[in-house]
Amino acid sequence: MGDRTEPGVAAFDGVAWRRRLRVAQGLEPADLVLAGGDVVDVFAGDRVRADVAIVDGRIAGVGDYPLARERLDVSGKTVAPSFVDGHIHLESALVWVTEFARATVPRGTGAVVTDPHEIANVAGLPGIAAVRDAAVGLPLRVAFTVPSCVPASRHESAGAEFGVAETAAMLAWPETVGLGELMDFPATLAGDDLIAAKLAVSAGRRRDGHAPGLRGAALQAYAGAGVGSDHESTGLAEAREKLRAGLMVMIREGSSERNLDDLLPLVTDRTYPRCCFASDDRDCHALTHDGHLDAILRRAIGQGLDPDRALRMATWNAADRWGLAGIGAVAPGYRANLVVLSDVERVLVNLAVYEGQVVARDGQLLAPLPGRIALPDALRDTVRVAPVRLSDLRLRPEDATVAVGAIRGQIVTRAVPVEPVVVDGWAVAAPGPERDLLKLVCVERHRATGRVGVGYVHGFGLRRGALASTIAHDAHNIVAVGADDADILSAISLVAEGQGGLASVADGRVLGHLPLPIGGLLSDQPLAQVAAAYAALEATARGLGSGLESPFGLLAFLALTVIPEARVTDRGFLRVGMGEGG
Repeated sequence: MGDRTEPGVAAFDGVAWRRRLRVAQGLEPADLVLAGGDVVDVFAGDRVRADVAIVDGRIAGVGDYPLARERLDVSGKTVAPSFVDGHIHLESALVWVTEFARATVPRGTGAVVTDPHEIANVAGLPGIAAVRDAAVGLPLRVAFTVPSCVPASRHESAGAEFGVAETAAMLAWPETVGLGELMDFPATLAGDDLIAAKLAVSAGRRRDGHAPGLRGAALQAYAGAGVGSDHESTGLAEAREKLRAGLMVMIREGSSERNLDDLLPLVTDRTYPRCCFASDDRDCHALTHDGHLDAILRRAIGQGLDPDRALRMATWNAADRWGLAGIGAVAPGYRANLVVLSDVERVLVNLAVYEGQVVARDGQLLAPLPGRIALPDALRDTVRVAPVRLSDLRLRPEDATVAVGAIRGQIVTRAVPVEPVVVDGWAVAAPGPERDLLKLVCVERHRATGRVGVGYVHGFGLRRGALASTIAHDAHNIVAVGADDADILSAISLVAEGQGGLASVADGRVLGHLPLPIGGLLSDQPLAQVAAAYAALEATARGLGSGLESPFGLLAFLALTVIPEARVTDRGFLRVGMGEGG
């Protein structure tokens, strides 16, 4: 890895190089020396007690370095590369990118590879450009993959389209590392012309996969499209088959998608170089109170994964997968993006170093961040809804014989045969443990078409009231679930009139409301305020009877048409095939 391939790096700087040479040979003091720690060697797979000499934001050497302008004693602690998230959607944090950095940098995150297809579905390339601009100067490297399926499939009604021209334009950005998750696997397997054009324009670039449940011949065909990674495995056999098909398996542990426990046995002496970690979707409350990659590492190590191996999976493996030159290792010439851990087993971050500067200490961010969040023009006033009436929420019995079956801790669903409960000729909600049938509603919100899809959902668990959200992967229309039509309508109206957000309503009374005015996806408020509001909102949902760990987190996925087996969109109930094929 070197400057030649690193995005955004200027031409070779001979002066800086010669200074590093002198520092590395002990002829000149380093800017900063982290002294006496146990340095994680991701290449040899062990640790060595040594100093880490840093100059001009890069590591000059690992060894004995007594000369330093600043010397920090880290003896008894572990020095590792800062953590790299191999696949995330920053938008799922519900906060602007600067506040995401506030949440994650003190926990050791130094880089993320984000697929911004949530914002792309709302506001296209201008929306993503606003995120890119906001990430400049943060103590966090934000690398992008190009959204490959916007809308996610022909069954979704997005606010924007991301075609071949937009794909080519974003691939030219220095911050872009490849093509984002190829979500429309049915179209891919069918040899769709648009998919072919995007594969052509991304030739020679890394490509991310999205293959939930694909096995056998279908998986072989999909892998042959040139994708190199996948984060959608929910079972060990599925993940092993993807590994054999040449895919790097990203072990996902998010807020709504929890796959680590099931997939960790995949990691062996032979397979670990082809595995890394990804959070995919992690909300602001989880980031603040549980953590980011540090939390994933804690869980993996707690389940018995060797700490040094876990640290490599959270650093070098992800960085190498995406060609993030100069990060992911503690070695000469690499960027000084480091974490100092006071306890490896518990993954306690004592110091976070970015570009050679200490940016966080003991959980407190030291680096300055913009104090005020300016609402980007491209992401203003994005909720445009035609009037919704109670009559729009009616469900015909013949359309209510199969429900979307929610699964705790997963975003895959089941198509569950049910007997509708009929009153006055219409299928109605039947809350309670005996039936647990709720209305699931999706309202088109980008072009005020008036389309409203209605179906049943089983397993969500509300006993009364309703929830609504303008976060509805991936098209991000309004999605609502409830036991009472009037409450459903009130919740929908509340988030629509507020230009986006989350709401819980019961008996005609608003229990909680979190405005999300940035594209209907993100708050413009500080991290701590949003995290507290989101936690309170989730608590209201559980107070209405849901036993789900993250009711709003799951609700956001119940309209996503590229995850098996059943969904409800603004066009109605939809079955999604597993594509096993063989």
